[in-house]
Amino acid sequence: MDYRHVVEQVMSTTAPHIGEGAVADYIPGLAEVDPKQFGFAVATVDGQVYTGGDVDVPFAIESISKAFALALVLSRKDTDIWQRVRREPSGLAFNDVIELQLENGIPRNPYINPGAIVVADQLLADTGDAVKALRDLLRAESGNPALEIDSVIAESELRTGDRNRAIAYLMASFGNMRNSVDLALDHYFRQCSFSITCAELAKAGLLIARHGLRADGSRLLERDDARHITALMTMCGTYDGAGDYAYRIGLPVKSGVGGGLLAVVPDTCSIAAWGPGLDDKGNSVSGAVALEAFVRAGGFSVF
Repeated sequence: MDYRHVVEQVMSTTAPHIGEGAVADYIPGLAEVDPKQFGFAVATVDGQVYTGGDVDVPFAIESISKAFALALVLSRKDTDIWQRVRREPSGLAFNDVIELQLENGIPRNPYINPGAIVVADQLLADTGDAVKALRDLLRAESGNPALEIDSVIAESELRTGDRNRAIAYLMASFGNMRNSVDLALDHYFRQCSFSITCAELAKAGLLIARHGLRADGSRLLERDDARHITALMTMCGTYDGAGDYAYRIGLPVKSGVGGGLLAVVPDTCSIAAWGPGLDDKGNSVSGAVALEAFVRAGGFSVF
């Protein structure tokens, strides 16, 4: 596969769409991001990285962190997590509370906010420091030992997190929180605030593309657990846009409202796209165009 040529095609196809959509202005730190930026990176399982655009500009990882947090919980053989969160698409917004109330405080999946708060809560209970556990993993897999939280984004998350507080307290009322709500949310907000580049994210995503093998060759996840992560990415990774992503792109994808998208082609490569402008589901507009162009140009799809 001539990845350089594929990336060139992706950049050409995406160029007219850079800046489309709206930044996540309900988080003040994200409201200040210039939407006319775009980055694209492909990391292959044999160690090559191919890039285009603003690949070295850091952005907030936001909900893409949820896939890595889940990997850490599953790496501990912690199957009890599936008693606390289901594995079904939601069909509603990622921060909806109605479904959670009707289903007795059990979130539909680990990639919407209620489910991700449960995962963060479980990781905190398992490790004593969910943020450090995630930081250590992202630093090792991205190749950036200085990868750190963006304090501006973290403060913005904390200041505007009332809906997430309501979600967590609702789950606590059903007995589905292990730690205090304030402590669990502190770790959840900070895990969403890591600053990462497209190139770093693509390299970190190889953990999933290699079915749980880490950059140093050691195994973090059993193959079945890695498969479960990618299956959930396909069904739930782009919120209520997951069906359209499966139709248009046909790859496991996890999005974040910072404008990032992480996709994987199992056994082959990991792809990161970043465009801050979002659609009404909370997914990057230019990033989706880029992933669709990548699949068409390279013949990639899991379907």
